[in-house]
Amino acid sequence: MFDIIIIGAGPAGISAGLYAKRAGANVLILYYGQSNLQRASKIDNYYGFENGIDGETLYKSGINQAENLGIEIYEEEVLNITKKDTEFAIETTENRYTSKAVIIATGNKKSRPNIDGVLEFEGKGISYCAICDGFFYRNKNVVVIGNGKFALSEANNLKNIVNKVTILTNGDHIENNFDFDVIDKKIKAICGEQKVNSIEFADGTSIDTSGVFIALGEAGGSDFAKKIGVLLNGDNIVVDDNMKTNIDGLYACGNSTGGLLQVCKAVYEGAKAGLACASYTKNI
Repeated sequence: MFDIIIIGAGPAGISAGLYAKRAGANVLILYYGQSNLQRASKIDNYYGFENGIDGETLYKSGINQAENLGIEIYEEEVLNITKKDTEFAIETTENRYTSKAVIIATGNKKSRPNIDGVLEFEGKGISYCAICDGFFYRNKNVVVIGNGKFALSEANNLKNIVNKVTILTNGDHIENNFDFDVIDKKIKAICGEQKVNSIEFADGTSIDTSGVFIALGEAGGSDFAKKIGVLLNGDNIVVDDNMKTNIDGLYACGNSTGGLLQVCKAVYEGAKAGLACASYTKNI
């Protein structure tokens, strides 16, 4: 049991961890994959670096700083967040952790595939959350588009609700460790009239489906938010002045809340979230 689990090791997550730890909280940081910060070849507008700094160096320095303060940091892909009473459970590909509070600092990684029909049928048979929308497809055939563990997790959430789940990798390879049919053909289009009714592949074949669940890459901030019932404004998590969501004990900061997508904003919001979250854990 940790006081606070932070998902994300970019500027927002690390800043939250530093402030929460210094406020006396027992903190765990979980992260997976490449941060947007690492892709920045040079940052010229962040305070204190007169000649600029590359994103990879800044990113790794933040992680090292947190580890030097005694914060546990594990590279594990988070699949799900749940809450029961006042306790949160975080499921990763390798472990299950519990905490009094959670800070989402993943950025917003939700991506739409470049497939004809995606924008047209969002909300009309296309979903980004199996837990949220699976009920509407009970006893029907659906597909999950994705090729990673997140896609497999979404398929697993659907299997006891729907009639059949098929995973579509859109031309990529997938390690199929579950009982699902997998089609690795390139997808040409998502088709239908008022709602989705089929998927057309590049080779001219097709598959009938009542629903499409998109789960590309790893889960991002809005994916976690939808599963646990957090309010969203578009793809951004809605927070108050202390970075708290509508769920007690759940906070968000950085790119996952939208606004100015800059390191300075992420660090500021991380600090606010870390302090507010540490205060919350002392009072429950």
